[in-house]
Amino acid sequence: MRLAFDTNILAYAEGVNGPDKKGAVVSLISRLPPDSACIPVQVLGELFSVLVPKANRSPASARNAILSWRDAFPLLPTSPEVMVKATDLATDHRFGIWDAVILASASSAGCRLLLSEDMQDGFTWGGVTIANPLALEPHRLLRALLAQTP
Repeated sequence: MRLAFDTNILAYAEGVNGPDKKGAVVSLISRLPPDSACIPVQVLGELFSVLVPKANRSPASARNAILSWRDAFPLLPTSPEVMVKATDLATDHRFGIWDAVILASASSAGCRLLLSEDMQDGFTWGGVTIANPLALEPHRLLRALLAQTP
């Protein structure tokens, strides 16, 4: 089962919003089965935009973080088809366009999960279910994926 990360998950792993969330997310990522996770390219742009003003990182430091994530996980492109799907999602379900791009790229890549703390937990679209990995009771698909890890 494939999953994608939303921006907030990577931001937490980078230490944005405190050590508790960082520890929880880093632990989760380390428990994922190999080759199960990917990153929508939109997320890397958003992460850069979070790291510079909110985490007070220099642009060079934020760039290095982006490159590290790029090297660690496959990237999901924002193709013209993804953008059209995103506009459908934004129109039909009132998602913000950039969240819709992230969800549409995950769907186009065949992901079953999108890990996000701030999107609609449990919402399913295009075969992808949004799951809050920091919820007290993780989504059953996330639990099943984590159970695959030795």
